[in-house]
Amino acid sequence: MAALLWLTLCGSATLTLLLLLLLLLLWQRQRPAGSEDRVAVVVLGDLGRSPRMQYHALSLAQRGRRVDFIGYPGTKPHSEIIRNGNIQIVHISELKIWQVGPKMFQYIAKVILQSIQLLYTMLRIAKPNYVLLQNPPGLPSIAVTWVACLLRSSKLIIDWHNYGYTIMSLTHGKRHPIVRIAKWYEEFFGRLSDYNICVTNSMKEDLLVNCNIRATTLYDKPASFFKETPLIDQHKLFMKLAKEYAPFKGQLVAESSLPGDVEKTAFTQLDTRSGNVLHCMGRPALLISSTSWTEDEDFSILLRALEEYERYLNDGAKLPPLVCVITGKGPLKEYYNKLIAELHFKHIQICTPWLEAEDYPLLLGSADLGVCLHMSSSGLDLPMKVVDMFGCCLPVCAVHFQCIHELVKHEVNGLVFRDSSELAEQLKMLFLDYSSVEGKLNLFRRNLRTTKQLRWDESWEQAVLPLFSSS
Repeated sequence: MAALLWLTLCGSATLTLLLLLLLLLLWQRQRPAGSEDRVAVVVLGDLGRSPRMQYHALSLAQRGRRVDFIGYPGTKPHSEIIRNGNIQIVHISELKIWQVGPKMFQYIAKVILQSIQLLYTMLRIAKPNYVLLQNPPGLPSIAVTWVACLLRSSKLIIDWHNYGYTIMSLTHGKRHPIVRIAKWYEEFFGRLSDYNICVTNSMKEDLLVNCNIRATTLYDKPASFFKETPLIDQHKLFMKLAKEYAPFKGQLVAESSLPGDVEKTAFTQLDTRSGNVLHCMGRPALLISSTSWTEDEDFSILLRALEEYERYLNDGAKLPPLVCVITGKGPLKEYYNKLIAELHFKHIQICTPWLEAEDYPLLLGSADLGVCLHMSSSGLDLPMKVVDMFGCCLPVCAVHFQCIHELVKHEVNGLVFRDSSELAEQLKMLFLDYSSVEGKLNLFRRNLRTTKQLRWDESWEQAVLPLFSSS
């Protein structure tokens, strides 16, 4: 009951502040009117870690729309965003909430301040014809952007990536008052939008049945820069990463050892005289995973599978050593880095870098296998990392959840597993003959190459562009 009271006070305080901020409308009327070709793309999060919203902004800008890309600073967005003259990045100042008092009080203070910040930002930019909002996070962004759209006669489009209340339930439990109120909030304010986009057909059906919200499905698709990486570019990337991460390091080999001077990484070797690049004989296999280091991804599954793989090698199995790269930032990274530090592998090396936006597609296009541990909190969204991997023709082992079959086709473009033992068996099976043309990995890769899949821009034009042409 105490939590419910605090949340009621939170809602009342937020609504009161929003009503007071309506006075800004008088000031707002003096702002430039903007144009019909202006769109605000809004993320109440790190812009550089919001790839789907970056793609929205680029697709709009490439069609002549002026885009205000609104969100928090932190990670640098892709260079195409920064260079595009039609995109203006509008940063919201990051909040530093005093860690004083009950956590509920801190949460209320954060919501109130975020509401003020976001509404102020939405009212100070030139008037957009449309506002495209990412959800989650939806609290307080859905209500605030709805108010801003009401004041400025703009149309609100919500892009549903997941449900925010289901993510909260991972921490608090499904029956916690804060989760139940967040569910009501998301459904109520979500119905006030003009148009809706979602990431799967399963979510489209759920929105209609349970929330009475009609949505257009826009599956995540890889951008054009996700593709297989030429061997020379792989070598350049490995040389760059080797400066900071030991698993990528090679050495210079004397002329007596190999023809010409050879520049080596752990995976490739370059003849500096001829310019020829080859894979190193006996090179390790490159395994990659990407994560936000949150509760909906249990990386202990991968770590236990790697322990089993190490045992296979110690027992004499003819398997390659592994370099396992886990990219990303997030709250649980330090926790898992401590677990990784406690592992003492002879045949496996693990590193957890944060890659520049331009380097991430290159590394995916250089890897042998991707692993996805995303377990959707709602069971209705799909991992974008797998989409990017498939864009690079990289086969994937993905953990099972409700709608993963909409993306990963078992035994066609990858494999689906349910626990660490099953993943370990899949790694063993795939890497036994990973360099063979007839091996499973190369079969999956050929299937990915021959499957004609729409790229992001083509899919976006078919599904989303008509929404921005609606009156």
